[in-house]
Amino acid sequence: MQRLKIYGKTRISGEISVQGAKNSALPLLSACVLSKGKVTLHNCPRLSDVFAACRILSCLGCSCSFDGNTVTIDSGSISKSYVPDSLMREMRSSIVFLGAILGKMGECSLSFPGGCELGPRPIDMHLSALRQMGVLIREEYGLLHCTCPKGLKGAKISLSFPSVGATENIMLAACLAKGDTFIYNAAREPEIIDLASFLNLCGARISGHGGSVIRITGVKELHGCEYSVMPDRIVACTLLGAAAITEGEITLKHSRPHDIDAVLPVFEQMGCNVYVYDDNIYLNARQKLQAVRTIRTMPYPGFPTDAQAIIMAVLTKAHGTSVIVENIFENRYRQVDELVRMGANIKVEGKVAVIEGVKNLYGANVVATDLRGGAALVIAALAADGETVISNIKLIDRGYEDIEKQLDSVGAKIYRY
Repeated sequence: MQRLKIYGKTRISGEISVQGAKNSALPLLSACVLSKGKVTLHNCPRLSDVFAACRILSCLGCSCSFDGNTVTIDSGSISKSYVPDSLMREMRSSIVFLGAILGKMGECSLSFPGGCELGPRPIDMHLSALRQMGVLIREEYGLLHCTCPKGLKGAKISLSFPSVGATENIMLAACLAKGDTFIYNAAREPEIIDLASFLNLCGARISGHGGSVIRITGVKELHGCEYSVMPDRIVACTLLGAAAITEGEITLKHSRPHDIDAVLPVFEQMGCNVYVYDDNIYLNARQKLQAVRTIRTMPYPGFPTDAQAIIMAVLTKAHGTSVIVENIFENRYRQVDELVRMGANIKVEGKVAVIEGVKNLYGANVVATDLRGGAALVIAALAADGETVISNIKLIDRGYEDIEKQLDSVGAKIYRY
């Protein structure tokens, strides 16, 4: 099992280009199922989740090839509509293939991500929406069998919550459906806009993306195209956090600053100087970090839940008391016990975490409990006294391309072994 070893108290300084977004690349790869001909995706991050998505595409009959950060997909020979449980287990977001396969093949069989029986309700909105579009769904021994005996048809779908995954699945299914589909209370995340822009370039007719109502008019077919994946806004937050906690400075190139408009003011409240110019973000943290007012995670354009653990790690070193309220996911504070092991002072009660800044963090042996929690441990380790060893880093590799090389390039002492 690989680990990261980090020697703390090293100031982050320099400039770095932000990698392509995992949360955009995965739905874009699933959308390739719908096209006739080749799709070329540039700025595609080389991540374990991306490779898992490519294995699903290969299983369906598509061909995939990587050349650096460019992936080429040819779905002309797609022949299957079944995704084995072993592939579905590899990543939670594999459910986004459901809408694309249904749109292309008219049927789909797959398991719930993680191999669980349908019980807790994470994909209820997906299934309810697809039923409104004419899909018959049968669950049997943990498998979902979905068919469209009369074909997919447009529908007016109101989401009880602006779910990113549900919005993506509906968009993918609706592209080749008959008639118009309207998604009310749609997710507004930049990744939704990226998916819609890609699909439109392939010949889809989608409008309203970025707002709360999306309209998709079905077309007969989609063609291939060449497209660049948007930069990863959560990786950008992570790199800014690394500079902030080490009293450093950093310039993020190709970062799309407007995507993290809800996060940049938090760094300014901490006392960091933040400047945005063109497509770049500059941050320096020469002053002592200060606690911030209450942060509440919310759907976009609110504060992103994926940045919560990262900002928490930075606040462990801020003077004063900060409060975070997690409104999106349950059990999203799994990083807390490991941060406390490093000397942080954090108390959690339900959805609320209270962070009392400490003077010193200390190196320790810690375990990444999830993707963003693992990134939070990396950030804390950069400012800790001594040596930190982080295990279970396969979770970090799901969303960060060679995180040790990225941070090493701006001054960190970090090694994979």
